[in-house]
Amino acid sequence: MSDAIALDQADAMIEKAWSRPIDALETLAVRRPVEDPLLRAAMHIRSSLVVSNNAVAVHQDRLHALTRSGHVPAFYAVERITSSAVNLRIALAKSRTALQAISRVIEAREAAATADRTPAVRLAQVAVARSAHAPRTLGQPPDQPAPSAVVGPTVPATRSRR
Repeated sequence: MSDAIALDQADAMIEKAWSRPIDALETLAVRRPVEDPLLRAAMHIRSSLVVSNNAVAVHQDRLHALTRSGHVPAFYAVERITSSAVNLRIALAKSRTALQAISRVIEAREAAATADRTPAVRLAQVAVARSAHAPRTLGQPPDQPAPSAVVGPTVPATRSRR
């Protein structure tokens, strides 16, 4: 995978998630970081991807120069070839990691958009669900609803928990 392809993939993912072009999103992320912190995070990760894209290009050019066809590298150039190859692999790994991080930020954005915003409503739903499954006390008529389930412990804890 070329790093330029990773940058294009990141741009496409970000543009699709926020439904705007990258140029507009860059200005939004800089001017209004508080309004959408996940956009700010995605654009920050994208900027590191741009840096790694430049590093990949430099290391690829160096490797091509050191290993050009028809040229036999000198013995002392083997160390430079090896270090350039290692640095290229590191830069490619950084770009893959940045691409995965952008993907995770977008997943978090989607999860936050679909999550219920008010925890009180969710807690009420859980309480209703618990009360429907609560066992009936002895002697209670079957047509009456069961009492609400207790949320906390029924007896105080006497010893410390670890």
